[in-house]
Amino acid sequence: MIELKSVSKHYRLSGDVLVKAVDDLNLTIQDGEFAMIVGRSGSGKTTLLSLIGGLTRPTQGSVHVDGIDLWSLDDANQSRFRAEKIGFVFQIPSLLPTLTVLDNVKLPTMFARQHDRVGEKALALLQMVGLSEKAHAYPSQLSVGQQKRVALARALVNGPEIVLADEPTSDLDKTTELEIMKLIEKVYAEGHRTIVMVTHTLELASYATKVRTMDNGVLSE
Repeated sequence: MIELKSVSKHYRLSGDVLVKAVDDLNLTIQDGEFAMIVGRSGSGKTTLLSLIGGLTRPTQGSVHVDGIDLWSLDDANQSRFRAEKIGFVFQIPSLLPTLTVLDNVKLPTMFARQHDRVGEKALALLQMVGLSEKAHAYPSQLSVGQQKRVALARALVNGPEIVLADEPTSDLDKTTELEIMKLIEKVYAEGHRTIVMVTHTLELASYATKVRTMDNGVLSE
């Protein structure tokens, strides 16, 4: 279960300008839920996802994942917890250009200290996303849609219980958007995982089991 209590994240810009990216937010996401958070650009969605994943420290409040307060852990244990429990799909795929597609997918296993049949797992995931023939290609040889599929495979390689997806269909045409969502739907249906996805596209809400909206750092159902 993911639980945020009275969580805020404020940024101070030049002068006295205070940006309330997330403001006094309470959120509970049950195990096995496909939670979708819909909001316009700048509404605080990405910051919220970063807070859930332990990538950003809240200004105030607590973030618990599986009953563990993420910010009670030291850096090493927090990093390992993230690597083992959470798979991240970032808005920009951020594949390493000097690594092959296969090696990009395998990369998170280094942080989770997984060594058992890593190559087989990575190839199986590339098969799942329809890119096994691109295993030895480089990111520059892929389309944007293909890079996003690789990013999804990379997020799953450690077998995480939770997948956090930040605008996974952004910058895609409708056909490729549908392909990505069908893959995410498959990951949810077959993996017994919790998925938290943020998007500005309301039409995608039908894929989720629970939908919330976000505006100006405030969440509503």
